[in-house]
Amino acid sequence: MFAQVKPLLWMAGWRAVGTPVPLLANRPHPLEGRMTPAMFGYMRQLARGDDKDENEAIKAELARHATREGFTLERMFIERLRADEESAFFALTDALKSTNVKHVIVPSLWHFGRLPGLQAAMRDHIEREIGARLWVVQSSSMPRSSAS
Repeated sequence: MFAQVKPLLWMAGWRAVGTPVPLLANRPHPLEGRMTPAMFGYMRQLARGDDKDENEAIKAELARHATREGFTLERMFIERLRADEESAFFALTDALKSTNVKHVIVPSLWHFGRLPGLQAAMRDHIEREIGARLWVVQSSSMPRSSAS
């Protein structure tokens, strides 16, 4: 029994004889700065098959932006627009409902859809109905490549 108590006393800052020792007050706590909140990413895969590099660049930019804002990009939900796959948006909303993640990052609102009403409805669903915060990297409603 005493062998089990001794480590607890030692971890609490007490020596085996009962004299207090400093608790490393001038050192940071080992968990401080390590636990960053998680964030999910969502993007619509570009329609052209030869844009694999651009899709990867978008994912990398979202990860960099999340890190800059103090988050960890935990998972990407990519809408591939194939009939045989589940909607990535539905998978995203299910994940938001079943986890503690409450932040979503998107490259632009265009990735929700081309129609402004659809963009607003999807944003509203994430923010108001689920209670998550939406981070939009580019506020334009069109992707960079087709805006020119």
